[in-house]
Amino acid sequence: MSKWSLKRAGLIGSLALGLVVAGCGSNGGDGDSSEGGADGEIELAYVEWDTEIASTHVVGKVLEDLGYDVTLTALENAFMWEAVANGEVDGMVAAWLPGTHAEQFETYGDQVEQLGPNLEGAKIGLVVPEYMDVDSIEDLTDEAGQTITGIEAGAGVVAAAENAVEEYDSLDGWTLQTSSSGAMATELGGAIDNKEEIVVTGWSPHWKFQKYDLKYLDDPKGVFGEAESIETMVREGLKDDAPEVYQVLDNFNWTTDDMEEVMLNISEGASPEDAAAEWVEANQDKVDEWTEGIE
Repeated sequence: MSKWSLKRAGLIGSLALGLVVAGCGSNGGDGDSSEGGADGEIELAYVEWDTEIASTHVVGKVLEDLGYDVTLTALENAFMWEAVANGEVDGMVAAWLPGTHAEQFETYGDQVEQLGPNLEGAKIGLVVPEYMDVDSIEDLTDEAGQTITGIEAGAGVVAAAENAVEEYDSLDGWTLQTSSSGAMATELGGAIDNKEEIVVTGWSPHWKFQKYDLKYLDDPKGVFGEAESIETMVREGLKDDAPEVYQVLDNFNWTTDDMEEVMLNISEGASPEDAAAEWVEANQDKVDEWTEGIE
């Protein structure tokens, strides 16, 4: 456990927040093979969305291969930002901007160092199977029992869907059913297997776009906003404390296809650690760009 874990566990425990800690592994953590951190220990936070599970484990694997003792800690969204801002973790690669995490960026943006996008073209909206005869939110009438299948209450895409129900006359009488991202994916898969109608809150990158033939519904009112980027944020002082880690996080950049490849592998049963290791091994040219000059 890194030097910040007990402090953070006490803080979040007092707020009754559950933690899921996923260790990337260790090369012994004696610090002889790397600079910075506490004896080579590095901790990254992430929110437990499929996208961030994939990206954080890939970055964690790269840092582990450089000799760092890496801890990956899953936190609720606001606490992820707070942990980076307070220096309780070293960073995260999970900031959706400018829209989804606008509130958190407003609160903590001046307390973290913003390293820029690690993935461009992220998007949220209402998603349906390609076989459904509807192309715009304005075209919706009584499809899918007038129900939108959502994910966790409080998620940015759910908040946007709630606004859509208010803004679009076509959604008068519709219900937004919140659940979890996993439950949404299960319902989506079941509906597609049976060629049934379903409308879900969707975002990309997501493995469902690799597995199924899906489409976003047009959003002429712009309720779901423009395309977003996923950005990297690190604690203040990381560049001085762990320059190699800072370099990797600063250089980390990949594509939607890259991320969805890892996500699909996980969805089909691979552990996040194994899926990340498989991608890193198969994409060493990209990893070499992130780690250029590091011995």
